[in-house]
Amino acid sequence: MVRNEAVILTARPAETGGAGATREAPDAGRVSVRRLMLRDFRSYGEARLTLTPAPVVLWGPNGAGKTNLLEALSFLAPGRGLRHARLGEADRRLRDAEGTLGAPAGGPWAVHARLEAGGDRLEIGTGRDGRAAGERRTVLIDGATARTQGELAQHLGVVWLTPAMDRLFLEGSSARRRFLDRLVYGFDPAHAQRVSAYEQAMRERARLLREGPQDPSWLAALEDTMAGTGVAVAAARGDAVQRLDQACALAEGPFPAARLALIGEIEEILARLPALAAEDELRGRLAALRHQDQESGTTALGPHRSDLAVRHAKSGMPAAEGSTGEQKALLIAIVLAHGRLQAALKGRVPLLLLDEVAAHLDSSRRRALFAALIGLGAQAWLTGTDAELFEGLRGAAQFFTVAEARIAPG
Repeated sequence: MVRNEAVILTARPAETGGAGATREAPDAGRVSVRRLMLRDFRSYGEARLTLTPAPVVLWGPNGAGKTNLLEALSFLAPGRGLRHARLGEADRRLRDAEGTLGAPAGGPWAVHARLEAGGDRLEIGTGRDGRAAGERRTVLIDGATARTQGELAQHLGVVWLTPAMDRLFLEGSSARRRFLDRLVYGFDPAHAQRVSAYEQAMRERARLLREGPQDPSWLAALEDTMAGTGVAVAAARGDAVQRLDQACALAEGPFPAARLALIGEIEEILARLPALAAEDELRGRLAALRHQDQESGTTALGPHRSDLAVRHAKSGMPAAEGSTGEQKALLIAIVLAHGRLQAALKGRVPLLLLDEVAAHLDSSRRRALFAALIGLGAQAWLTGTDAELFEGLRGAAQFFTVAEARIAPG
């Protein structure tokens, strides 16, 4: 999906011994990006990056394009990427003298990646479909068009932490659900398609209630879809949270142990009823709530109302009441626990995108984070403005400088 004349930027190959050599963790099951190509994505016209499976450090000044690279990688997973942006917002655009974005500077954006896991290779291409009206995304897997972007979760897990997530525990529940769903994809790849089917049926039901005419049979069909997929979504989230809660509670080291719980009305239904009976109850209650939902313009019941509750295991204090640093440390602890679980249960570690994480950690936590990433065998992508923050990864990671959307080894 990227034209052949793209500039080639190649990392130093892994060596054995010697100063600056790249030491790779012995994990044949890891999934890594071996080649990344971009076209007309954010600040990048065209670029190509060739890599080893080792962690990647991107450093350079603010606004250089580091986060844009991570966002491109985040589109290798289902959803709207780490900025939760509309597809058209990722198109490269011209800037005026004041730096304001203006008209598109090229065609629709495209991202192409070659993945490798245990010697097996996979090609993934994705981008905005410029031929279609509105927001439509194309996904190619080994050259074949995927029916839905949810198929991406069958091949690769992608988890990220960004500065915008520093307030994850303080703001609304929707961001916490998105964060949790990305973790659930690693346990249950079909979860992405169920979430999409549920949300599509919910939107269509809301439209019918709002605009009419209200066809009872069509509403019943939509509510049947919402009941089946909604219970499955809640069950998959509940299973993942239970696993993560156990793994986080046992964690040792400088990152705080966390306890996780999923709360919501649909979770209360599942706690007292088997899945089929829970579907029946949800279906019946959705039908009974039609008038209320029509007046409010919302859907009062379903997994879209659930929330992820996190607290410190030792003190029992809710995460939202901790300092910004402690909240960041809790998020890192959850991501690392998720990586350990994926390695143990699936034999693969998700791609980790860690934007400006090291700058907010003290030296002991930075060392612990780097050691954990190497121990996992994860291809983690870390960004920062100061290369010195990542000195603990020298010889174990690939370093690139980024300046004005230009990338160079170093």
